[in-house]
Amino acid sequence: MNAPEAPHDPTRRTLADWLEHLETLHPKKIDLSLERVISVLDTLELRKPPYRVLTIGGTNGKGSCVAMLEAVYAFSGYRVGAYTSPHLWRFNERIRVDGREASDVELTALFAEIDSARNSTTLSYFEFTTIAACLYFTRQRVDVALLEVGLGGRLDAVNAVESDLAVVTSIAMDHEHWLGTTRDAIGHEKAGIFRGARPAVVGDPDPPATLIDYANEIGADLWRRGTDFDLACGANGEWSYRGRAWRKHALPQPSLGGDVQYANAAACVAALEATQELLPIDASAIDRGMREARLHARREAHRCDGIDWLFDVAHNPAAAATLSRALAASEKVPTIAIVGLMADKRVADVFAPLVGHIDEWIVTRADSERAADPESLVEILSELSVAPASTAPTPERACAAARASAATGSRIVVFGSFQIVGPVMAALELYSGASSSGNTSAKWTGV
Repeated sequence: MNAPEAPHDPTRRTLADWLEHLETLHPKKIDLSLERVISVLDTLELRKPPYRVLTIGGTNGKGSCVAMLEAVYAFSGYRVGAYTSPHLWRFNERIRVDGREASDVELTALFAEIDSARNSTTLSYFEFTTIAACLYFTRQRVDVALLEVGLGGRLDAVNAVESDLAVVTSIAMDHEHWLGTTRDAIGHEKAGIFRGARPAVVGDPDPPATLIDYANEIGADLWRRGTDFDLACGANGEWSYRGRAWRKHALPQPSLGGDVQYANAAACVAALEATQELLPIDASAIDRGMREARLHARREAHRCDGIDWLFDVAHNPAAAATLSRALAASEKVPTIAIVGLMADKRVADVFAPLVGHIDEWIVTRADSERAADPESLVEILSELSVAPASTAPTPERACAAARASAATGSRIVVFGSFQIVGPVMAALELYSGASSSGNTSAKWTGV
């Protein structure tokens, strides 16, 4: 299939121009296949990178694991690349080295090189940007790269890159249109990132049989939670880890929000143990990494003008259930929710765990063609909740409405799509836009 225009368009100067161009290269926004991305990776000699690669998949917890591993490896003295998606505020967040986001200038140069190398091969937005991350990490001479799977695993663009270890954090219902309508089907797709004779860490305590069967079929070195490693929580937030050889006691409470982070942290320590010969780390780096890892909008709390704000990119039923447990364990105060979801989500199952904790709903829409119509979400809410629900045309307008409605001492919970949570945080000036990457207004693309 021919590309719609010549690769070297002189009008394509800014990162925003390039990101708009990437949206036009392939007829499908999501096209789960590997042939096209493999061909371009091979052209650029990137499929077997000169650095170690850890691939991180799963339904929830991927970003948290990347953040923790990124911190631990950095504190051990490694040069670390991290590729994550989607972004909250600007595209540059997706590609970083040693915590520094790639700049607009660096990204546009990478995109131009890839556009030339692909010739007539069409690539989706995510495929193109995955290749850009791999090329950037090669040019930056990283020691290790952490690649977060975008969707599923087996046919995700990240899986075209050879990896030294794979982590599957959790398996739950999400993206059924692409991955299947059962947990067994989804588990098989997630397991596709495993490699024969290489460590495959499974953080889910009850993984589907399909995932285990696939790992055994290909001869992966399977690390199962509860069998090959486990965790135990103690007093004051401390916890312990038991692995095949490692015993770690009095580990600090993970800096990222929520009890679910203990399970994510245990999977990370299992990955560190499994790769100790390839990437030796200092024991002290684990403690520092757990304490100092940072990731926005995972149970992130702020107080603004006497109102408590809680931000969480919970956009599927499992994540919503986790958020619900956190609200149940907190002090009961009047609570307003700002929410927006993509139309392909199991909306009723996302809302159901939370209805008992929300006193007022404000439903809005992300700037995406995949976004669910707010009125349709209100209809679903009306069948589940007696709390009043209204709509706002944008996340920024929803933020203003919530601020006008909330009294001092109340709480506002912002959850759902990244494309809702990020703009609300920006509207509250909780994100300034200052970065080494410069100032970019990129089109939202993501979950």
